[in-house]
Amino acid sequence: MNLAMVRYLLGWMLGVEAAFLLLPMLTALVYGESTGFAYLFAALICLFFALLLSMRKPKNTRFYAREGFVTVALCWIVLALTGALPLHFSGEIPFYLDAVFETISGFTTTGATILGNVEALSHASLLWRSLTHWLGGMGVLVFILAILPLAGGHTIYLMRAESPGPAVSKLSPHLRDTAMILYGIYIGLTALEIVLLAIGGMPLFDSVNVALSTAGTGGFGMWNDSIAHYNSYYLQGVISVFMILFGVNFSLYFLMLTRKWKQALKSEELRLYLGVIALSTLLIGFNVRASFDNIFQSLHHALFQVASIITTTGFATADFDLWPAFSKAILVLLMFIGACAGSTGGGIKCSRILLMLKSVKKELHYLIHPRSIRINQMDNHRIAHEIVRSINVFLIAYLLIFISSFLLLSLNGEDMVTNFTAVAATLNNVGPGLVGVGPTCNFGFFPPISKLVLMFDMLAGRLELFPMLLLFTPATWRKNR
Repeated sequence: MNLAMVRYLLGWMLGVEAAFLLLPMLTALVYGESTGFAYLFAALICLFFALLLSMRKPKNTRFYAREGFVTVALCWIVLALTGALPLHFSGEIPFYLDAVFETISGFTTTGATILGNVEALSHASLLWRSLTHWLGGMGVLVFILAILPLAGGHTIYLMRAESPGPAVSKLSPHLRDTAMILYGIYIGLTALEIVLLAIGGMPLFDSVNVALSTAGTGGFGMWNDSIAHYNSYYLQGVISVFMILFGVNFSLYFLMLTRKWKQALKSEELRLYLGVIALSTLLIGFNVRASFDNIFQSLHHALFQVASIITTTGFATADFDLWPAFSKAILVLLMFIGACAGSTGGGIKCSRILLMLKSVKKELHYLIHPRSIRINQMDNHRIAHEIVRSINVFLIAYLLIFISSFLLLSLNGEDMVTNFTAVAATLNNVGPGLVGVGPTCNFGFFPPISKLVLMFDMLAGRLELFPMLLLFTPATWRKNR
């Protein structure tokens, strides 16, 4: 274990966080809010430890899978613990554990809040919550890779541990260039959404916050009624489109930028993703038509909620907890499906779902033709056995974590639907669930033990399970012989 390199990267991560903490501090200065001192103090603490940890660059900068997973897991934990400081120092979230819950929810782009009155927050804290979504969406360590050349090709282990999906590939021969391309696309789409929202009459501060939350598919809102506050088909339509766009594999945007449109549009995962959205929107739209004045309204709100849930953003334009059971069942299923691999969305991911369906089809074929040879392919590429194996292991670990979390939450005395959807919403990084954790409710009523369970679920879900699980594996910490 190259602990010196882990320490060095933790230092750089804290430095990046310190820089971003200055943005809400400046916002507080503009709006004349005293909370700016809390953000300045937190930034100084992060900067102090950043300098302490990264002052000496390790002589050996090479590291492998174990260091990569451990570094990513520790970085995200430290990121949340320090990111919660200004919320706690300002007194806006007096209980530190609640502040950590809110920050973990932000960085993991979950959007599950413990706050009952979001509108009481200062402008600085509203911006910080949205910034945590934006930073966590693409990944803080991916950002560091874009600005800091590290360890040659071995930095792929960092990207694999932090990026969502069953497989991670380079967009360029150099990983640093890949990180820069990803963040370039990310920043471009975010800026475009800000402009379109501002054109539609949304205040600039709101436009920035909503775009940052949409880009990270996070879902922290500025108003208690979420996006329903903006009673505009245009604004809600723009947000719907961008939620879907940020749920697409970013490598497809790279193909489009390099004029490989046909290759991008032939993506099987993209077709499944868009097909599920279209079918779910139609089914829910017709199922809830009695709740709205006309079919256009029902389809509009159905599309928004489908886009919000499958991309695990968590915004809402209606209280879908009041919708018919059929519609709620579809939304719960969408929580598990999730967005595309290589996007900012959570969930199991459409690519894994597609590969599982292909494996089932292959097994059925073998039952009929036991001597035949059939090779699974996706996008005309052979699926390596290692990827299929990793998906099977992922699903086993996913079910074990889900069942364990559900049983632990069941000890708190809440109803089964609340506990089940709370775990589904946090492990899949969605945000709202049903009943007690529905779109008009919050997670503040859970006891501390349950919040710790849900915090672990949010981190495990965002980091694709294994980085968090490896922290509890004794072999991870053994020295190489």
